[in-house]
Amino acid sequence: MLENLKDYIKIVDTPLDVNLEIPHLAYIEAKKKNPKILLFTNPVEGDKKYDIPVLMNIFANDEVVEKIFGKNLDLIAKEIEELIKMKPPKTLSEKLKAFGKLFAIKNTIPKTVKNAQCRYHIYEGESAKLSNLPILKTWEKDGGKFITMGQVYTKSLDGNIRNVGMYRLQVYDDKRLGLHWQIHKDSAHLFWEYKKAGKKMPVSIVIGGDPLWTWCATAPMPPGIFEVMLYGFIRGKNPKLTKCITNDLEVPADADIVIEGWCDPGEMEIEGMFGDHTGYYTLKKPFPVMHIEAITTKKEPIYYATVVGKPPLEDKYMGYATERIFLPLLKTTAPDLIDYAMPENGVFHNLILCKIAPRYPGHSLQIMHSLWGVGQMSFVKHAVFVGEDAPPLRDYENITRYILNNFDYEKVLISKGIVDELDHSSIEELVGGKLGIDATNGEWRVENREWLKDKELLEKLKKVEPLIENVKQYMTDTKNPICVIKFKKEKSAKEIFEKIKKLKENLRIVVFINTDEIDNPYMLVWRVTNNIDALRDVWIDEIIGIDGSNKNHLDGFTREWPPDVNTTYEVIEKLKKLGLIEGISEEELKKYQVI
Repeated sequence: MLENLKDYIKIVDTPLDVNLEIPHLAYIEAKKKNPKILLFTNPVEGDKKYDIPVLMNIFANDEVVEKIFGKNLDLIAKEIEELIKMKPPKTLSEKLKAFGKLFAIKNTIPKTVKNAQCRYHIYEGESAKLSNLPILKTWEKDGGKFITMGQVYTKSLDGNIRNVGMYRLQVYDDKRLGLHWQIHKDSAHLFWEYKKAGKKMPVSIVIGGDPLWTWCATAPMPPGIFEVMLYGFIRGKNPKLTKCITNDLEVPADADIVIEGWCDPGEMEIEGMFGDHTGYYTLKKPFPVMHIEAITTKKEPIYYATVVGKPPLEDKYMGYATERIFLPLLKTTAPDLIDYAMPENGVFHNLILCKIAPRYPGHSLQIMHSLWGVGQMSFVKHAVFVGEDAPPLRDYENITRYILNNFDYEKVLISKGIVDELDHSSIEELVGGKLGIDATNGEWRVENREWLKDKELLEKLKKVEPLIENVKQYMTDTKNPICVIKFKKEKSAKEIFEKIKKLKENLRIVVFINTDEIDNPYMLVWRVTNNIDALRDVWIDEIIGIDGSNKNHLDGFTREWPPDVNTTYEVIEKLKKLGLIEGISEEELKKYQVI
């Protein structure tokens, strides 16, 4: 597969350390306008040299993704939609067409093969050491090294359900990995079966092989459906799996590296911290432990890894593929859903934009509730619905203008539901606020008019509250401009909101922050959607207040607030001196908070 991607691969021969240096360079590459796949041929760790190269940013850009999938994403979605809507054929032509579709389903059934590429080198017992693999430590405050692109294969206690997911895996030592199975994920559900029965659970980790395996491991398939079936459907041929040598799991035959073992459901160990895809660290918490029995590899294996942190990153392109391909399945739950988008700076589950064809009052509310009850869509915190007449959802400037011109605070729904285990802002862990906005149509009560300039507005606000440090207004050509207020956090944003309401003639939507994104709308969306729990942080009282600040005791926040994911200055300076940071400006590095 990599042979087909050679035109998109940038080879880095300079020896770079697996601790921080390799992932930092990949982090910067992912933020370029045209990112490349990076192949690090000389990974080192101090004086230690690894024989296995490191491949990062494999889903580098839209062109690469289409190459990996082998066809246009919308075409795959169309094929799925045709299967969903397939009706009994009447004519010979219809029967032949139906036969072709059913034949495609036959391709989803995995085949077991004996002679597998991933069994060229076999290491068992004491020779199976995680330290032989160039596993990365990505961020300075990480709890250690983590496998970040591992496909985790498991199955149910009775063997009837097989599953693969992509979870981070912390290296404790040569023989043990921390399994970060979040409570809502399928592997965690299977884990509880073994725990209840008091039996050890077989686990196998796959790294590499066809990159499509990795994407399939992230795909939000319905519970009980083996994700590799999607691989077969997309490839148009049966997935080839091979049996593990120390447990009864099956894994892709073309895998670069396979790590086999088991976990005892009675054994838990602290995992983390880890700089995650939210752009914040996830905090320390007990998770199951995998014990390593064997490691097998191809003849010349490559170690695949990804880097997560603040957007934009590789998951932008992986997430877009998921978004396109799973649209037909979402439409089965919400038939009047036309399209949706999950902006990467909304960290996917923090913000979704939906275009619908509303047929009656409250229709958008109905779809909101249906989406909040479907699989991984139930983790979405903020959903905005627009009508058929709205601009394309990824025309972010004009779709924002459309939303603000159709916004009415009476069409805001604040509810409660589950949130992703990585969410740090909810009032209680795993449960938090949901915000839904119906902007399909609506008319504000006042005429559009001129708004105060930022400097003049800042002077008025500071007279009311001296803790206000800066003001920036966005979309002042709409009916509902957004006013971002940076304040010194010596009191809560709610207290300041109560004071400035007297200036309601000059304000519509007010967003409070105590960080530095006021002139950076891309990262502002990232910060605010990360930091709010709508039940606590959204106030509707003639004007709208939104508290996007980092929370503490002033807000009645009793959980630990995690630190930002930030690069290490010395590492960035070394990469600059080596001449490895190129093709990206200082302004872009600052915009994305790399420096």
